[in-house]
Amino acid sequence: MNVPKRLAGRARVAAEAGLGILFVAALVDTAAALAASWGGRYWLFDCAAGAVAGGIALARRRHRLWTAVAGLTLAAVAILVARSAGLPAEPGPAMALALSVLVGSAIRTLPARSAAAIAVAGLAIVVGAHLAFPPSSGIGVGAVPGLNALGWLAALACGLGLRLLAARRRAVAERVRRDERLELARELHDVVAHHITGIVVQAQAAQIVARRHPERAGAALAGIESAGSDALAAMRRVVGLLRDADDAAPTSANPEQLGDLVRRFEGHGPAVRLRLPDGEDTSTWPPEVTSTVHRVVRESLTNVARHAPHARSVTVTVARDRSAVTVEVVDDAPPGGTRYPHRAGYGLIGMRERLEALGGTLRAGPCPDAGWAVRASVPVPAGSRR
Repeated sequence: MNVPKRLAGRARVAAEAGLGILFVAALVDTAAALAASWGGRYWLFDCAAGAVAGGIALARRRHRLWTAVAGLTLAAVAILVARSAGLPAEPGPAMALALSVLVGSAIRTLPARSAAAIAVAGLAIVVGAHLAFPPSSGIGVGAVPGLNALGWLAALACGLGLRLLAARRRAVAERVRRDERLELARELHDVVAHHITGIVVQAQAAQIVARRHPERAGAALAGIESAGSDALAAMRRVVGLLRDADDAAPTSANPEQLGDLVRRFEGHGPAVRLRLPDGEDTSTWPPEVTSTVHRVVRESLTNVARHAPHARSVTVTVARDRSAVTVEVVDDAPPGGTRYPHRAGYGLIGMRERLEALGGTLRAGPCPDAGWAVRASVPVPAGSRR
């Protein structure tokens, strides 16, 4: 499901289109004001410089640093040319808007030193324009110097605000990932116990077989070797980051326990239909797989209860093929403006972290018509396949 990416791409295109319209409107308004107050073709230079600055601002996503440097350099050149040629004050409104976008974008995304340098350079342009076109010179046009100062302040405020917000989101996401890794590490005890117990039982059986039927000892030893390989593979799949080794180990959830989870969900959200594999011996599933299935269903149902109040039903489907267990949770809530991006919260980060640690995948996003779907795939070790 690439629907969220498509929606994000469309939103980005719409935002850039709106910004382009603002640039055009600023250019037209400035040209009309200069033609009325200065006459002649004094508006040509301002509009040409503003159009170039606007184009640079629209291309800023390709390289934030160099587009900001180019826009600020253009502004400095425009100030010098306008001052020496007796033209209207620069930067004009269109260029001021472009500089605000470039500086704010740079402050938001660039490393700290580069962002600070761009912010200082933007302030230098504001101060330079004020010195080159003081209000008493008669060359300035209206409130152009004040507009440049306000544009720089807006860029600084927006850039810093979005930068701090992004830093907070990264910190929260990292904490979610760390907690998920800790939970995986705690489950390591269950995984080890599950596989090592099987190895011990097979080793005891091999001793008996070796005494009674020596010719069958090879097969018994091969079974022990296979169980040891499965144990090693399972531990490699589970261990992401091991800390706090003295924490209590939780009990791994079995697929049968999903029924209890669904019953606990009743009264807190829409009706839930649970579909489990028919005739499948779920007790043979590795504990790291069953616990992950339980986690995906639990987190998905919690998201439905929180973010889809108008959903009438949810379908939870657990399926098994030769290589993986798949889990799909789909609700039927009508589409609404609040479902995206709020549904793509930190719970999805934790689920994705767990699945990627096991070599699985997670896809989540709105359905084509209505509702929201979460689909996870958890690989099953070869020794546990049918």
